[in-house]
Amino acid sequence: MRPFSALALLLRAFATSFILSLLCLCSVAQQQDQAGATPDAPSANHQPDKPQASSPMQGGAQVVSFLARKSIVFPDLATNSGPLSPEQKFKLFVSNGVAPSTIFAAGMSAGINQALNSPAGYGQGGEGYGKRFGAAMARSASSRFFGTFLLASALREDPRFFVRNDLHFGGSVKYSFRRVFITRSDSGDQVINWSGLLGPLAAEGLANIYFPDNYRTAGNTFSRYGRDLGWIARGNLLRQYWPRINRKLKLVPEQTTLTTPSGQPSSKR
Repeated sequence: MRPFSALALLLRAFATSFILSLLCLCSVAQQQDQAGATPDAPSANHQPDKPQASSPMQGGAQVVSFLARKSIVFPDLATNSGPLSPEQKFKLFVSNGVAPSTIFAAGMSAGINQALNSPAGYGQGGEGYGKRFGAAMARSASSRFFGTFLLASALREDPRFFVRNDLHFGGSVKYSFRRVFITRSDSGDQVINWSGLLGPLAAEGLANIYFPDNYRTAGNTFSRYGRDLGWIARGNLLRQYWPRINRKLKLVPEQTTLTTPSGQPSSKR
């Protein structure tokens, strides 16, 4: 187990350093954006930015640089401030299920669990990794189905992530973790993120059907659930900086829309 534990630590260190490296790049880009001549969300009369709403979530929706076309990597980044219909939430669940970010996260999770030999019943080698990867993808799909579509539709909550470009790194960290527990309703109000909290829990409960017997205990279920929330918060931080990372590294050519305080979009490449 010691070699496996050491390898797992190396994989986690690699994942952390990879995310931090990207965030360092986007932090520089953020400083350049703030000092540059063209802000991300200019007002119609080019006056200095002013708070547009008392709600940070609503204010963030006005100052954010929305993606005009849904992000290939993170389909759940908001493209506008309007509500989603149940049909659109279902399509978002499907898009998230096959997104590169989902596949990468499942591969990383499978690699870490392979190094930890967890669950032990899956064994090692290619077969063991395949089972762990499949389980990670299944848990992600279940979580998205319950959270992004079913519960979000029933509770009228917005499952998308609204990027805010008016925050420094410390504020972005707080916002990313806070977004795990607080979200927008379809009407734009701040509400408890029941769909985002209960979706992963339902997925972990469902996972007990296909996990090995010794991995189905209540302790294991809630332990996995806690780790899920932690990874969601980290993923939110990456989402928060993804538009800047994408512009800086030119990873995916995407057109952006700048939303003015009046709500009228204007395109920018």
